[in-house]
Parts: sequence; C-alpha cells; structure tokens
Amino acid sequence: MHDHAHHHGSSGERIAWAFFLNFGFTIIEFIGGWLTNSTAIMADAVHDLGDSLSIGLAWILEKTGNKKADSVFSYGYRRFSLLGSLINGLVLIAGSIWILSEAIPRLQHPQMPVTEGMLGLAIFGVAVNGFAAWKLSSGKTLNERILNWHLLEDVLGWVAVLIVSIVLMFVDWPILDPLLSIGFTLFILLNVVRNLRTTLRLFLQAVPDAECLEGIRDAILSMPHISNVHHLHCWSLDGEHHVLTAHALLDADISVQEQRNLKHLLAEALAEYPLEHTTIEFEFKNERCRDSVKGDI
Repeated sequence: MHDHAHHHGSSGERIAWAFFLNFGFTIIEFIGGWLTNSTAIMADAVHDLGDSLSIGLAWILEKTGNKKADSVFSYGYRRFSLLGSLINGLVLIAGSIWILSEAIPRLQHPQMPVTEGMLGLAIFGVAVNGFAAWKLSSGKTLNERILNWHLLEDVLGWVAVLIVSIVLMFVDWPILDPLLSIGFTLFILLNVVRNLRTTLRLFLQAVPDAECLEGIRDAILSMPHISNVHHLHCWSLDGEHHVLTAHALLDADISVQEQRNLKHLLAEALAEYPLEHTTIEFEFKNERCRDSVKGDI
C-alpha cells in the first residue's frame, strides 16, 4: 500500500514539473513571438499552450480522477478527463484560427522576423521541452506516457524553428516564417479535430470499441447455459475504463449454485477487457424481459 501511494505521488510530482516548465515557457514564447515578429513562434506558442492545458488538466485529474464514487458521481470521477479534453480542444481550435488569420495574409506580404531572437528562443525551446520530456520519461502511468509524446513533438517543432532561423540568417526568404506557422497550425488542427471527434463520441456514450464489444458478446455466449444475450450496452468513462450491462438468457432453470459458478466463469472470461463496472442480469426461459419495449441490440 505504501509503495502504491508513493508511485502516484511521484507521478503527480513529475507531471507538475512538466506543467510549470511548459506553461512558463509558453508565456515567454508569446512575448518572444511578438518581439521577433515571428508567426512561426506564435504558432508554436499556441501548440505549447494546448500542451500546458493538457498537462495541467492531467495533473488535476491525476488526483480528481482517482477519487472514489460517491452519492453525486456514482461511477466516480474518471469522466472529468473527457471534459478536460473537450476544453483543451476548443482552446486549441480558437488559437489555431487566430494564428491562421495572422499567417495567411503574410504569404502575400512576408515580413522578415528577428532571426537572432528566433534562434535564441528555438535553442531555449529545445532545452526546456527536452528537459520536461526527460522528467516524464521515467514515468509508468498512461498519463505520463501520452504527455511525454506531446513534449517530444514540441522538441521536434522547435528543431524546425531552429533550422528555419539559421536558414533566414543566410538567405532572404521571409516567407518561410508564415509557411512554417501554417504548417504547424494545420498539423495541430488535424490532431485536435480527430481527438475532439473521439471525445464527442464518448460524451454521447458511443461504443468505445466495436471489436471489443463483439468479443465481449462472444465471451458471454460461450458460457454454459447462456443461449442468448441482449440489451448489451457498453460506454466509456474516460476512453480507457468502460461500463458494461447485459441481459443473458439462460436455457434452463439452473440452481443457485450453478448461477454462482456461471458468474465466476463470466468474471474470468471478461477479466481481459478494460471494464470498470459490469452488470449482467440472468433471465430464465419464458421470462419476459422488462426492458423489451425500450430497444435492444
């Protein structure tokens, strides 16, 4: 028990480190982008703002999401992570639209950025994001692994800014700056829209994984005495932990002990699936399903 608590404490501490580093540097980026007149740096600042939000929400949800169920949230607090994902996505879309509105007009009238400032910020960006990624690289939780990929993307983004700033020191191609910012922004929008689509589907309680649901159906039907399964419903709390309910029709009026054995077999068969809450109701032959008029799959 002590080791488990220590592990989560270390995880929260690493995520906190990454948050403060990333958020502090994001503020520097916005100021630096304005001073250097670089839309590429401003675009990366919006990207880092999104990552700061992701890390900050992950830090909060590391604690909130693990709170036990209560009389208000009977399934617990894991679903709060979906809310965080939705807020993060909307902020990134708004920021990306603003960057595009600044960068696209500059394609016709490109302005030379302050290349020395770009170079300095790029070196600083690689160092800060690289250190934050290194801090999270020792983490084992899913949150830390996902956030680490975000930070590694940031490092690569700053490497691109570094290369462009060096090129601009030797050639007069100011159009490279808005082109780079548009490229960054479109990449962000592509990923954000894809994640938002997934988040909205989960909010609307769509089946998180159709293949997983079919596997669950087959596992239930493979059990002895179960001839049919209906009202099979699966939705997700946070994209990782799912809820399952089902009605299983029995082919005979089996004894209480046989029902206990069957429940044990079902628990073993479904253990491989990411199910946080499972409710399976047995129905006997010739018993009318009380939910039959409410729809079925």
